[in-house]
Amino acid sequence: MRVIIAMDSFKGCLSSKEAGREAAKGVREAWPEAEVEQTAVSDGGEGFVDAYHAAIGGERVEVEVRDPLMRPIKACYLLQGTLAVVEMAQASGLTLLAEHERNPLRASSYGTGQLIAHAVRQGARHIIVGLGGSATSDAGQGMLRALIDSFAPRGDWDDIKELRAVRFTMASDVRNPLCGPQGAAHVFGAQKGATAEMIEQLDARARRFAQEAAARFGFDRSQDEGAGAAGGLGYALLQYLNAESRSGIDLLLEAAAFDRMAREADLIITGEGSADRQTLMGKLPMGILHHAQGIPVCLIAGRVTDRNLLLQAGFTRVECINPPGIPLAEAMHPEVARHHICQTVRDMLRAGI
Repeated sequence: MRVIIAMDSFKGCLSSKEAGREAAKGVREAWPEAEVEQTAVSDGGEGFVDAYHAAIGGERVEVEVRDPLMRPIKACYLLQGTLAVVEMAQASGLTLLAEHERNPLRASSYGTGQLIAHAVRQGARHIIVGLGGSATSDAGQGMLRALIDSFAPRGDWDDIKELRAVRFTMASDVRNPLCGPQGAAHVFGAQKGATAEMIEQLDARARRFAQEAAARFGFDRSQDEGAGAAGGLGYALLQYLNAESRSGIDLLLEAAAFDRMAREADLIITGEGSADRQTLMGKLPMGILHHAQGIPVCLIAGRVTDRNLLLQAGFTRVECINPPGIPLAEAMHPEVARHHICQTVRDMLRAGI
């Protein structure tokens, strides 16, 4: 019996690697003779650099950059030859802020631009930017300002020659446009600390920025799929850097040769913090399911709703790791989550797939 473990992070609780380790432990307790292979995965958010490093190797390059509130922090990107992988969550992520600090009117993607600039100086000619977990809703203006500061001392975007030979790929499973009811501010602003009034301000600010850019370039990418990803950083990559948009999980699974691994497996176990109908809209477990090529896929999560929809989509089993009525604060404690993941996987496999 060969089992592949490919877990997303349980956000605010366990990393992908930590969750996967506990799932693997549960497999071994249920099936001691099983061959277990744990693969790091990410759809572009937290853990993207680590997952890519596990897949392709390379060097983690640490840089001092600015966090969403422009405070100095250390962040890293991956460099493998002329390929660089940048994870915006490392420099501009929501987890870098305390809850009372969340304010997308102030939060900037400047640090992400610094990571990109450093990678270009190190010889990167293809940069994959993982979009996810952002604290920002600045339509990528902070990132662009960092690139201008790095490469165009006179402040003119047209002076930047260093980026012309660089190919950009944005890794995201978000399909929202930049502006409007389905745009970055209206859909994602509240989780970043925006009030209803702030959401309207953010949307209007992004719309003005897009109108100015459209007048400058003679085309408008603000309504493209993915322009609203990461608070509109997707828009800046599309409009200013002509980025290609790819599914983050598809990119990573290709790099990790996951399809070959799946062909040799008997079972795949995946998981995430909350599994519901939004899982069906391109989130990481759906990417795993699509690449499973008919191999049974079990999904575990800290919270499960819409179980029947998930089963109808093709998951073999869908299990909540937490007992009914457990307080959220207790369920989110890392030690509790570790125990519940291991126990759920063990009991699920002992009961039979």
